Amino acid sequence: MKGMIVAAPSSGSGKTTVTLGLLRALRNLGVEIAPAKAGPDYIDPAYHAVASGSPCVNLDPWAMRPDLISALASRHTEGNKMLVVEGMMGLFDGASDGRGSAADLATHLSLPVILVVDCARQSHSIAALVSGFRDFRRDVMIAGLILNRVGSVRHETMLRSALESVGVPVLGCLPRDQGLQLPERHLGLVQAGEHLDLEAFITHAGHIIGDRIDLEQIQKTANRYGPAGSMANVSRIPPLGQRIAVARDNAFAFSYWHLLDGWRRRGAEISYFSPLADEAPAGDSDAIYLPGGYPELHAGRLAQSENFASGMKSAAADKIAIYGECGGYMVLGRSIEDATGKVHPMLGLLPVETSFAKRKMHLGYRRLEPLAAAPFQTELTGHEFHYASIVREGVAERLFRVRDALDEDLGEAGLRIGSVSGSYMHIIDLAR
Repeated sequence: MKGMIVAAPSSGSGKTTVTLGLLRALRNLGVEIAPAKAGPDYIDPAYHAVASGSPCVNLDPWAMRPDLISALASRHTEGNKMLVVEGMMGLFDGASDGRGSAADLATHLSLPVILVVDCARQSHSIAALVSGFRDFRRDVMIAGLILNRVGSVRHETMLRSALESVGVPVLGCLPRDQGLQLPERHLGLVQAGEHLDLEAFITHAGHIIGDRIDLEQIQKTANRYGPAGSMANVSRIPPLGQRIAVARDNAFAFSYWHLLDGWRRRGAEISYFSPLADEAPAGDSDAIYLPGGYPELHAGRLAQSENFASGMKSAAADKIAIYGECGGYMVLGRSIEDATGKVHPMLGLLPVETSFAKRKMHLGYRRLEPLAAAPFQTELTGHEFHYASIVREGVAERLFRVRDALDEDLGEAGLRIGSVSGSYMHIIDLAR
């Protein structure tokens, strides 16, 4: 398994743009790539898939068991593909308990780290920063640097001079470029499917990386072989049914590749439908999954999707297993209040009302202990990230008892009525 992790000292350093440009530049050279994203991110993987032409898998060193990470990485790189992993936050940043950083993932997979450093507001101080990252953990190998947002030839000369004594090779320097900015919204980047000029953006990033980064040295750096895992005998979250209809469009885009792949590997058939296009789930489905996304931005359109609503209500009446998480949970509820304060009726299958006008950030890893009503009767790990809040709940069975990464009790979460259940938690893996 050959590859690397693209990381940075902190968020906002430009590692996503660098990763996208690197994926496209390597693809332009004919390199077979297996893109991956460290941590629980849903949005970046869609960009990676466009840049590389291959599906992107999440590798989460906090929420996933080590054997699952090894197995996913091994399967993803079959055919001698190069694993290119984008880190999350800063290299050593993890959950609130300190675990689960990109550095932890690099150690587990024996991958070298390419560090992207934002140089816009520093010159000689870069030597102290890089020295600190190089020496902080001896089990993490920083194999090269990409200097980002370099202001001029003189600025580059100062940076390279300061780094000569540090001993970490500079693989290239990228200029300040307004054409390398990606639009953002409240949960991160605007979704790849909504970026109208995405192909032009990635093409530009690929050209810049191809011109200014030593891609030959990048490939040599990646030729460090880590332990190979096997998909055999790795237990996975059980499928909701044998024929699972999955909602997929700009309102329901947050589904993990490894979760759906695991269901397929357990014999489940997956079909897709678009609530925004007013599509109902397939009539022969014995389970329906509404993943997270941005229903708060499309609440008016969802409220008018009569075929979708009719199909979902018929499935509930037929006692088909229906599970929604985060945005999907909101749509299963009675209503969503949008940012302007307008209330839109939803499916009404669960007694919950949510509001995006009354915003409060909920963020963090979660340990989920199943209660009797939970659709998965095993302890799970998950993640929660949303701004919409519950404004009113009715009586229903609860799904999980929830604890955070510091093992603090967050109480019970989720609701179930008949065959319909959901919560704000994004499930990731079986607990260790």
